[in-house]
Amino acid sequence: QVQLVESGGGLVQAGGSLRLSCAASRRTFSSYTMAWFRQVPGKEREFVAAIGYSGVNIYYGDSVKGRFTISRDNVNTVYLQMNSLKPEDTAVYYCAADATTLGSTDYEYHHWGQGTQVTVSS
Repeated sequence: QVQLVESGGGLVQAGGSLRLSCAASRRTFSSYTMAWFRQVPGKEREFVAAIGYSGVNIYYGDSVKGRFTISRDNVNTVYLQMNSLKPEDTAVYYCAADATTLGSTDYEYHHWGQGTQVTVSS
């Protein structure tokens, strides 16, 4: 079974930085679009960023542009560097992958991690 495992979440003060990682259990994910979403209890899942298999096509949600950077290695790991964090960035962050999409809606992604909590204190 394919697995996506996130790591790197935690508690940070506003203005600080965190780096999330997502490791896929299969090398075939090197040909997949990888993405990050986040969710706050009671709200819909929000698109954060996506990166195509080649690393050339990259998209960000409006709320994180200029502060977050998505990247990937050549094997099976995607990263989310989060700088200038704000309290409103507090959420559970999910890694997602899909073989065909390069979209920004969660229903387009068929593989999901279990999430990692990011908490930004004011």
